[in-house]
Amino acid sequence: MKNNNSLMRKSHFLGTKIRNLRKRNNLTMEDLSARCVRVDANSAPSVSYLSMIERGKRVPSAAMLAVIASVFQKDVDWFLDDAPEEQAITPVKGSRGGISGMALEPSFLFSNEILQIAIPEMLSQTGITGRQFAHLLIRAHQEHHQNHFPDLERAAEEVGLKRMPLSLEELLEIVAQLGMKIRWFERLPQAVMDEQGITEQHIVTSYFEPKNTIYLNKLLKAHSHRLKYDLAVHIGHCILHNKDGMRSVMVAGRSHGTSLADDSVSSPSSSTVDAQDILHAWRDFESSFFAGALLCPKVPYRQLLDRHGYEIDINKKVGVSSSVAMRRMTAVSPYSHWHYFDAYSPGKLKAVYRGNGIPLPWGNMRQVEDPCQHWAVFRKLSETNTGSSAQISILDVADEPKIYACESIRVADLAGNDHVLCAGIDLNPAIEAQGRDAKGISQALKAACVDNGGSSAIPKAIKSDLKSVAKILNINWVERGIETEAKLICSRGAVCPRKPSCYASGKCGG
Repeated sequence: MKNNNSLMRKSHFLGTKIRNLRKRNNLTMEDLSARCVRVDANSAPSVSYLSMIERGKRVPSAAMLAVIASVFQKDVDWFLDDAPEEQAITPVKGSRGGISGMALEPSFLFSNEILQIAIPEMLSQTGITGRQFAHLLIRAHQEHHQNHFPDLERAAEEVGLKRMPLSLEELLEIVAQLGMKIRWFERLPQAVMDEQGITEQHIVTSYFEPKNTIYLNKLLKAHSHRLKYDLAVHIGHCILHNKDGMRSVMVAGRSHGTSLADDSVSSPSSSTVDAQDILHAWRDFESSFFAGALLCPKVPYRQLLDRHGYEIDINKKVGVSSSVAMRRMTAVSPYSHWHYFDAYSPGKLKAVYRGNGIPLPWGNMRQVEDPCQHWAVFRKLSETNTGSSAQISILDVADEPKIYACESIRVADLAGNDHVLCAGIDLNPAIEAQGRDAKGISQALKAACVDNGGSSAIPKAIKSDLKSVAKILNINWVERGIETEAKLICSRGAVCPRKPSCYASGKCGG
């Protein structure tokens, strides 16, 4: 191990390299200090000392540098060579990433007048309601900003004072402070048939009645996590929209339209888009995001996730549903490239977030009988166990393979419908951030899967690279997924990458 005199002689670029690595991985100094504490509390730098190291005012001890190197999965010598910071670890400025777009020509086709004529026709031909289309617009906005909405976060923090967990009693106290009253009603789940002839249970869990009354279904008394969520959504509507007279209804199961809030629907929707559709859809989203931020405030929740390696059963420690806990991961994580799916049988995605731009599998907005069963979110629908499962997947995006990792869990909603929640990340940006060849690694892993009929144990060299990235991300289920076989998946309508193709027999199955 190098002594401190040797460290001082070779520390010219050390602080810059640590700072650039930290920023490249979107870690605050508090994040990095906390990660170091978990490696070795005795040798970890404080936030203030870390700041001095990065500015070249202090040189870390050999033990402290070894801890920092462990966090970033680097050799100690890498920090001490005489080379300046590499381009591979220089922070990328000026862009949050997200789903990239391209200029569209001719521009006159996208004028307001042409769109106003074309959109209703498009909706009627595709069977999408105006409300659903409004939610698609909001999803695009959400994904463009990679689920970061500081104004909504601040509004929730001002109300909840960053308390976590927030108890039911504390939520009821907030309700009272806002001048709202609670009333209870009785209603049981009802069977509702959709346009595809699929029967699903539906139940109204709560609703806000202007001017100041929240009505709660008595069934919520036995489901405290959902009760807290409903209350948090109605608090959000009150705070954000000033109890402006809109009747807000929360449901579980079948609803009148696809909602980003998962559970809310404010009024019937039509096959045309009007200002009310956009307004109601946006308020659904705002209130739902507010609820998550109120129940899982950003900084304490991020710190809790970091301490527990982003395990999805963290919801039990916070007193929220798995859905709220997993959706909030995508908003508070220092890593930006997340997706979140919520799938119902036989193959319909109800709630979707794609901050990493992952292509949608068939099943979004419409039922399909045989979505690609190699997608974890659909495969899990047919499994009987209720435990979570991790998976590494290879999916072609713009004719290039990408590596995705996800964790899925099967749960039941308040109406009794089974569904699967799936939180996942795109690993390619994380691989690139460590100076490795993400494209080459992805192509090699795809080739291994193709050679083995569609699934393969991850080759040793690739496994080593992915394990290093998983440790830097500090996400336990990525490491678990690496120990299982990687699976080739496809979005329906694309060319199946498996050999032989799943479509040869007219069915995509395992």
